[in-house]
Amino acid sequence: MGNSLHNKIYLGRRSVALLQNRRLQAFLCIAAFASIGLAWLAIRALS
Repeated sequence: MGNSLHNKIYLGRRSVALLQNRRLQAFLCIAAFASIGLAWLAIRALS
């Protein structure tokens, strides 16, 4: 029973780590789209 409790705690921590990783990936994706949009606006303004 101790092992199953340890596995639940470990899986819980792992899911939290994956959630933070997904947040990081989402932030990087939004930042990439924002930078592409700003670059497009800058090129359009200079043209």
